[in-house]
Amino acid sequence: MWTKHHKKRRFGRFIIPAITVAFVSYFGYHCIHGELGLIATEKFEQQRLQRAQDLSKLTHKREQLERQVMLMSDGSLDKDMLDEIARYQLNVSRPDEIVIFNNYF
Repeated sequence: MWTKHHKKRRFGRFIIPAITVAFVSYFGYHCIHGELGLIATEKFEQQRLQRAQDLSKLTHKREQLERQVMLMSDGSLDKDMLDEIARYQLNVSRPDEIVIFNNYF
């Protein structure tokens, strides 16, 4: 009867744990620092909040402009509004007037 005896090596029992540690380290690193990792997710959230603020500012400004257009185009043109816009855009005033700019146009 022929039998083969293999000598047990110490190196052989470290291969599977070493491969496991390598895989866990690789995927762990990319979970934190990767393109869709935790750090990138925080940056995306900060960017989303900043853009939401910008959107609210632009929405408010658009509402103001729509109100001004409505005052000027609904058939009953407000003369004070027309005078105010014309003076602001043409930079014209009478000598006895004091001009204060609020920059809301």
